[in-house]
Amino acid sequence: MINFFKSSKESNKIVKWIELTALCILCICSIFSFYTGMTKIHSDAGKITYLDSMEMTRERDQEDYDEDYTVCDVTYRYKDQSMVISYSYEDYINLDRDTITAYKFKTDNGTILFFDHKDISEKEAQESYQQKMANESMAIFNLGTSTLILFVSVLIMYLFSKQFTTYEKVWFLSIMVLATIFSVIFPEESANGVNGIVIMLLYLLDTFLNILCELLISKQSRYNFLVSVLVEIVEIVMCIVLMYRFATMVTTLFFWLPIDILSFINWTKHKDDQEDQLTAVRCLKGYQEVLVILAIILWTVVVGYFLSGLDIATDFYNNETLETAVIYIDACASAVGVANGLFIFFRMREQWIAWYICAFLESVINIISGQYVLLILKLGYFTNTTYGYIKWSKYIKSHKEEKLTLF
Repeated sequence: MINFFKSSKESNKIVKWIELTALCILCICSIFSFYTGMTKIHSDAGKITYLDSMEMTRERDQEDYDEDYTVCDVTYRYKDQSMVISYSYEDYINLDRDTITAYKFKTDNGTILFFDHKDISEKEAQESYQQKMANESMAIFNLGTSTLILFVSVLIMYLFSKQFTTYEKVWFLSIMVLATIFSVIFPEESANGVNGIVIMLLYLLDTFLNILCELLISKQSRYNFLVSVLVEIVEIVMCIVLMYRFATMVTTLFFWLPIDILSFINWTKHKDDQEDQLTAVRCLKGYQEVLVILAIILWTVVVGYFLSGLDIATDFYNNETLETAVIYIDACASAVGVANGLFIFFRMREQWIAWYICAFLESVINIISGQYVLLILKLGYFTNTTYGYIKWSKYIKSHKEEKLTLF
């Protein structure tokens, strides 16, 4: 094992120096970002000075709460200034006024805070100030998180340099750099009581693990399934946190996790005769493809209809039509995903075609949901899927059809 790591490292001194320099810069950037953000959040509000009061108007179009909610945030606004007040559901349903008197305060460093009452305590002021600083520091924390994950990405390419081609290295790191940029430009808002920084962390982890998994699949490596298990865990957490895509969550829990383990075992049994790290792959017949398509259509209609009838509370969507559309698209994506999983298990080239479709459907969901960072992941899917399909096709052409059982 030690010899494997030694032999896998980058041997070119110039490239090695560049990679080590990049690792140092990313590490420093990540530490500095987290330090700056934490310092800002935990800074003292200092003296709070009352300025004046104003009437703010309630933004009802952002509200979509029902009895499943314990806390309901209501936004009041006056021009470019806003105040968010959290109510219990009982207080919320009895809230019939559309305006409120907001009391404006100013801290020593010029930060403006709003309260719904004038006699505020020092504790209230400090908590409000910290929340304000947390919101303002979101881009800083996203930068820290993304550079940390980018650091891990470069580290993997450095430690296993000889296991990847130049194209694979460039592709992998390019996707992660783009994800880093997007995480700063498009910070994620809080949802269902979970801070946007945590949601962005999940997005970045999902991107990192998925593209690493995709890269290993294209290389016909059975170790992709070990990474895939981590992918499934992250995506289950995302579904729970955002309270959405339950078809995908159930499919992940009861299909993907078991199939990953079984696929690892199956792929291990079918190693290439010449290269131990490769797995022998093949392709489907025409009638088998037709049966798969019919099964996907049936799954989409049945699962989509069932889930659209469930009343699941989430503040991730404010439009019922969009939410229903996402449910059906997600049902279709989960069906294609199941087909993809089975194709992978049986080592079929058609898994790449299924993944094309799945990536497209998930891209639509990401656009509807405003999850722009995850579009970088889909870009990675499309490019690597093309690469993987070509790579597997070349392998199949250069090898005789395997005359073994599916298992």
